[in-house]
Amino acid sequence: MSSLLALARPDIVALKAYSHAAWLPSMTRLHANEAPWRPAGDATAAGLNRYPEPQPAGLVGRLAQVYGVPASSLLAARGSDEAIDVLSRIFLRAGADSILQCVPSFGMYQVAAHIQGAGVLNVALDRDRDFELDADRLLDAWRPNVKLVYLCSPNNPTGNSFALDAMERVCSALDGKSVVVIDEAYIEWSARASLAAWLERFSTIAILRTLSKAHALAGARIGALIARPELIELARRVVPPYSLAQPTIEAAFAALDPAEVAATHDRVRALLEEREYLRARLRAVPAVTRVWPSDANFLLIDSADPDAFLRASMAGGTIVRDMRSHPALPNSFRITVGTRVQNDALISSLEAA
Repeated sequence: MSSLLALARPDIVALKAYSHAAWLPSMTRLHANEAPWRPAGDATAAGLNRYPEPQPAGLVGRLAQVYGVPASSLLAARGSDEAIDVLSRIFLRAGADSILQCVPSFGMYQVAAHIQGAGVLNVALDRDRDFELDADRLLDAWRPNVKLVYLCSPNNPTGNSFALDAMERVCSALDGKSVVVIDEAYIEWSARASLAAWLERFSTIAILRTLSKAHALAGARIGALIARPELIELARRVVPPYSLAQPTIEAAFAALDPAEVAATHDRVRALLEEREYLRARLRAVPAVTRVWPSDANFLLIDSADPDAFLRASMAGGTIVRDMRSHPALPNSFRITVGTRVQNDALISSLEAA
């Protein structure tokens, strides 16, 4: 038995997947209890009256091509959130298993674990070193019942990328002991390449990718779980058969057209320039005491008077993310980089206050 299967819940390894209606689109479909007419306003190519293709082969293949992995190593999901949920259901037994996460980080890791009835172990990122990952501290916190270890790089909400040597040390030390999940939701905004190539080096790692950020498809909900084929095969048993809606599939195909991918790269470069513009403007605002380094499409800032800062941004018509509920971020806000007009409007409202 492989290391991945040994870590998975035995009942999931033994699970027989739901048998969906055969996917033979060239034939007249009288086998899936679908209506034979389209609803009003249906502009999709395939028709909303028909069930979509489960794990569409064309979409999986195109995502795999964009991410540089074999199609057998990729599951298409409803954003990274579904991939996190699927991993939780595969590996976490209620009352027995735990996850290990570096905080502050993306809140869905903890939520998905709690829904599954699993425990959560937290390791603090080093605030004095710009929220760097301390591999020694993480490995000291690891316990044999930890099935999933989350590394979000670039990290949400701090914006920094973790040092490659620290991540490599974690993956090496925990290979075969836990699934190290590397969340690359913001990787397009950094200068670093994806770590998907590490799938050949380490037997129990997984990569999360999404079209929500750089590809501007947050409303469509398309993400990807990238891992060794045996984990993807387990995930296909757990994920609902028709989880991707037809409009979502078609929106993803359009976003992954080579010409559109090239245009996305240009937009990313332009937004990175805007990020540096916003960083400089925020540093000049008296209420802002610190702008943290960022490899993402947002900036984490600290304010000397957080209540006044929030009032000023709201008064100007701009919502920023209040991070003060986290103990490590008592005076912090996360600000997504917008257009020049949107960014200037925020700065103007702060300066006016």
